[in-house]
Amino acid sequence: MTNKDAATVGATETTLRVLETLKGLDGAGVTEVADRLDLPKSTVHNHVSTLLKNEYVVKEGSTYRVGLQFLEFGEYIRNRMPIYEVARPEVERLAEETGELANLLVEEHGKGVYLCRAKGSQAVRLDTYAGMRVHLHCTALGKAILAHLPEERVREIVETRGLPARTETTVTDEGALMAELEGIRERGFAYDEGERLAGLRCVAAPIRNLDGNALGAISVSGPTSRMKGDRFDEEIPEALTSAANVIELNLNYA
Repeated sequence: MTNKDAATVGATETTLRVLETLKGLDGAGVTEVADRLDLPKSTVHNHVSTLLKNEYVVKEGSTYRVGLQFLEFGEYIRNRMPIYEVARPEVERLAEETGELANLLVEEHGKGVYLCRAKGSQAVRLDTYAGMRVHLHCTALGKAILAHLPEERVREIVETRGLPARTETTVTDEGALMAELEGIRERGFAYDEGERLAGLRCVAAPIRNLDGNALGAISVSGPTSRMKGDRFDEEIPEALTSAANVIELNLNYA
């Protein structure tokens, strides 16, 4: 790699860090971004000015915000993914039938990315949204995916992303996680016992290709007060595995 190449990569990384900071702060001025990233204000100003000129950010007074240009990219990417088009009707049906929140998640770069979600009549309001990225080990969706990835890929993800604790029940030990993944493979679905958000329970089923590897996962989430007993242990898992089977058939044999 030449020095020129290194400088170009460095500039791109700075632009991406600026965008991530604007998103994380829900909009900010040049000084706030510069302080957060420990960069000169002139550098941040140059980057946000370039982003503004190319319509990737908007400016409101002295505050810069991420622009809607990214929505076009997101919709383009999502709509070209067969799993989204095939799974979306099943996600919506699960939400309607259970009254809870139903979700579709895929893995990218070792994290889970929500592709879509649907709210039933009793669904709780959560922080999740299409495009949101989460650690895989602390969600039922993520664990359903991890359970059906090659072991070397799982260990690579754990090494790269770690096993940070989100709540008191998050699995943070690699050995315990691997044992849980074995249990998921045996029963065909995964549980989340408040491991990302306290008070929330979730059941997820993997969506697999013909080789048995995970393409994604679907889930139903709800408060602990409703996700219990036969509903949590039998009814919702059965509905999820049935929906996952329909999605797999449509994806693998269409």
